[in-house]
Amino acid sequence: MQTGKTVLITGASQGIGAAIANTFLDRGYNVVATSRRVSQTNEIKASERLVRVDGDIADPATAERVVDAALARFGTIDALVNNAGIFFTKSFVDYTAEDYRQLAATNLEGFIHLTQLAVRQMLKQKTSGSIVSITTPLVDHPIAGINASVAMATKGGIEAMSKNIALEYAKEGIRVNTVAPGVVDTPLHKDNPKDFLKTLSPMEGISSAQEIADAVLFLTEARRITGEVLNVDGGAHLGKW
Repeated sequence: MQTGKTVLITGASQGIGAAIANTFLDRGYNVVATSRRVSQTNEIKASERLVRVDGDIADPATAERVVDAALARFGTIDALVNNAGIFFTKSFVDYTAEDYRQLAATNLEGFIHLTQLAVRQMLKQKTSGSIVSITTPLVDHPIAGINASVAMATKGGIEAMSKNIALEYAKEGIRVNTVAPGVVDTPLHKDNPKDFLKTLSPMEGISSAQEIADAVLFLTEARRITGEVLNVDGGAHLGKW
């Protein structure tokens, strides 16, 4: 199936990002995938409908190259998936100013750089569009022992911006949503004890990257959903268990 639509995907070289890229390719989308070393990954399947752009999304020039590549090769931008992000935990009093700058540069500024360019292009096309960003249930539902306060300032910022952008451009048909995964089986958790990770939701277990990719695809194509946070966390956001 060829949709003729083009999606931009950040943080696409491995884990959730690569699963998202493959899912959209399977669905018939043109895919422009970016990360620092996306040209070196073998996790994304080869396709004539795939363009890879290496770069740090914290650098505004990367966003410009991604958009230029999409328009030069495919002519339109119909969807954006902001998957790139960094996350690390510390006691609140131990986070440094440099920690915040590092988190904000990738998570917040990276989101702003590419989302602004994508929205401008969608408005120019007048064909609506979709933006889906990856956050976490920890934004609104902290877990004791997972000390992520400053990291959550940036992920929470993405959720706040997404809801506001959703309302701002609703009349233009540009939908803006977020997917909030719980624990996912990715390289991020390769050194963490699986038995412990499985206990971090009432539906004990760990999500696959494909389950997150499926949620992203659903929101991208859900024509009447905007301003929504879709938790994919086995019910962890519901409270104590």
